[in-house]
Amino acid sequence: MAKSSKNNKSQLWHPRLWPSWAIVFLLYLLSLLPMATKQRLGARLGRFLSGKLKTRARVADRNLEICFPELDEQARKELVEDNFVACSRGFLESAHSWWRDVSPYCETAEVQGLEHLREAQSRGKGVLLIGGHYSIFDFALPLVACHLKKPGYVYRPNNNPVIDRMIENGRRRHFGIRPFTKRELRPMVSFLKKGGEVWFACDQDFGRKTELFVPFFGVEAGCITSPSYIAKVSGASVICVSHLRMPDGGYRVVFSPIQDALGPISIKIPRFGTSTLRTLFANSLISIYGCISALNPAPKERVRFINDYSNAALITSR
Repeated sequence: MAKSSKNNKSQLWHPRLWPSWAIVFLLYLLSLLPMATKQRLGARLGRFLSGKLKTRARVADRNLEICFPELDEQARKELVEDNFVACSRGFLESAHSWWRDVSPYCETAEVQGLEHLREAQSRGKGVLLIGGHYSIFDFALPLVACHLKKPGYVYRPNNNPVIDRMIENGRRRHFGIRPFTKRELRPMVSFLKKGGEVWFACDQDFGRKTELFVPFFGVEAGCITSPSYIAKVSGASVICVSHLRMPDGGYRVVFSPIQDALGPISIKIPRFGTSTLRTLFANSLISIYGCISALNPAPKERVRFINDYSNAALITSR
């Protein structure tokens, strides 16, 4: 065991990974910038990327066209740029959370629905927090975990061991949070049964391997069924959680009422006004987070979505 651990550490310093260490060092330097400077830099970077990453921008525009046909081309373009700005800011906020103190933000973030979380905790059977990959990325983790008694989260290890080490060390420095990979269902269920709370951002679309498709904005959207399975075998209470960067620069965390009937249900998607849509869509990931290009038309178009009970965005896939 010790020998294996030593080998893994030595592999981190393989010459092929030296560029990754340079990236880590650069991100560390960026994390030292004041938050206001990060926000300004993120805005400039986002506007630059929205013009350069044309494939991603077209994917996002197509998603908006499908879901909100009432929006004209200019309105969609503005929303796409807003989202690139939000994601770029979120990347810098994540760097802040990996190395800097986030306790001031935990104290000042607006929290809604905390009474629902407390009710779920009082049941003593664990809490499964269902969320998505929103634009504030890892910065959201401590904002949520600071309200939990025994926090955990589900993640997929990064393919690059240096980047994975940076991200996971940054995440685990907050509130003793415990990680679980998607293959660690048994220990996760045991953790929940003992009163643990696990945050699961289950907005992935696994393409043709997807187990379930449901209508979303009139299009068949791929879903995963593991949250229902985990909730059933663990007996945990299920709560949806969202985490948003608000237009005034503050942060908001929202806990939904307990979802006692988790499973196949019929959901009516509300129609948002333009100002509300701008806030919601800008806080969701459209194309930077692992989307699949839609340049080549598929026989039947469908969408990958990022959704909780208050917020949604779509990514065209095939």
